[in-house]
Amino acid sequence: MVQHRRALIVAGPTCSGKSALALGIAERLGGTVINADSMQVYRELRIVTARPSPEEEARVAHKLYGVRAASAPGSMAWWRQEALREMAESPGIPILCGGTGLYFSALVNGIADIPEPDPAIREEARAMLAEQGAAALHARLAEDDPITAAQLRPSDSQRVARAWEVWRSTGRSLAAWQATAHAPAEWEFRAIVLDPPREALRAALAQRFAAMVELGALEEVASLLAQGLDPSLPAMRALGVPELAAHLRGETSLEAAIAQAVQASGQYTKRQATWFRNRPPVGSKADQTGLHTIHARSAGLEQYSESVRAEIFNFIHALG
Repeated sequence: MVQHRRALIVAGPTCSGKSALALGIAERLGGTVINADSMQVYRELRIVTARPSPEEEARVAHKLYGVRAASAPGSMAWWRQEALREMAESPGIPILCGGTGLYFSALVNGIADIPEPDPAIREEARAMLAEQGAAALHARLAEDDPITAAQLRPSDSQRVARAWEVWRSTGRSLAAWQATAHAPAEWEFRAIVLDPPREALRAALAQRFAAMVELGALEEVASLLAQGLDPSLPAMRALGVPELAAHLRGETSLEAAIAQAVQASGQYTKRQATWFRNRPPVGSKADQTGLHTIHARSAGLEQYSESVRAEIFNFIHALG
C-alpha cells in the first residue's frame, strides 16, 4: 500500500482570519505554514497584503512569504512547484494558508505541462491589451476559445492574456490543457475553510485597512511606485495599491481612497467565498469528504471553546 503524506489547507476570503488559525494549528502540531496567497509572495507588500508579522513568523516556520520582487511576477505553476518543495522539506505537517483558489486547485488537482508561449505572441497580447483593453481581448478569445473565455472575467487582463497566448501558441484551448492535469499522488489533503458572515467580514475589512494606513501602507505603496514598474504587474494591482496610488498622485483624497479600497476588497472577498463554496479545495460540492467549514472569522485557536478546538484537531488527525 502506498503511504501518503498528510497536508492541511486553511482557506477562506481575505480578512477571515486564516493566518491566525494556521499559526495556532502549526504551534499545536509543530507544523510549517506555507503561503498560498498570490499577493503575499511579494516582498515589497508586507503591510498592504497583511502578511504575518516578523513576530508571528518567528513563532513557527513560515515559507513562501515575501520571496519575490514585485518586478518578477509569480505564477500558478511557479507557486505549485515551490509549495510542493516546501511541503516535502517540512519536518511537521505542512499547513497551506491563503485565499487564492486557483493555487489550491493546482496543488490538489495538478496542472498541465503547457509549453511556454511564443515571445512574438506574448508581445502581440500585450500590444492588444494596451491598445484595445482586456475586454476587447476577451471578446477575441471568446471567438476562438469560448470555453476558457466563459471561465474568465473580461476585466482580468492577466488571465485573459495568458489564455490568448496559449491558444495562439499551441492551437489548443487553455481549458483543454488544464484537463490533462495530474494530482500529486504522494499527498493526501484535508481543508478547513473559513466562511464568515458578510457583515462581520465587511466590518473587519474596514478596520484592517484603517490599521494598515496607520502602520505605513501609504509609504509602502509610495516605495513601490518609485520603482516605476509596469502597472499591469500583479503586485501593482494588489488590493489597496491602485487606490492608495491614486491618492499619492493627487487624484483623490485619502478618505476616498480608503473607502474605494475597502469596497474593492469586499467585492473580492465575495468572489472568493463564492469560489470556495462552488469549488472547495478538496472534494466537491457533492462530496464534502476532507472538508471542514467554519462559519465565523478566526482570531486563532484560543477564540474557540475546548470542544470546537477538539473538533478541529479530530478532523486534522483523521488524515491518513
